[in-house]
Amino acid sequence: MGKNFRDTLNEQLKDPTFRAEWEALEPERQITMAIIEGREEKALTQKQLAETTGIAQADISRLENGTANPSLRTLKRLAAGLGMQLKLEFVPLANPEQ
Repeated sequence: MGKNFRDTLNEQLKDPTFRAEWEALEPERQITMAIIEGREEKALTQKQLAETTGIAQADISRLENGTANPSLRTLKRLAAGLGMQLKLEFVPLANPEQ
């Protein structure tokens, strides 16, 4: 039987170059998941969220599949459309030498 995504990912994460890139993209993955989970918790379709926020449904789709880089303004509009507020924070690096 073929490998699943997690098995393949764990194998690729053994490569230091791949791991560094994967970890560098963590904030983008967190934003993507927050949008998807927030929309699902409110039982909203992308179209309904688009109507609420004034953001095009196609743009919401791109944000959810990780092919768009949202502005702070867009993130605030999405949060408001989901009945939430946006919270950003800076945290210390796990390894300060990076």
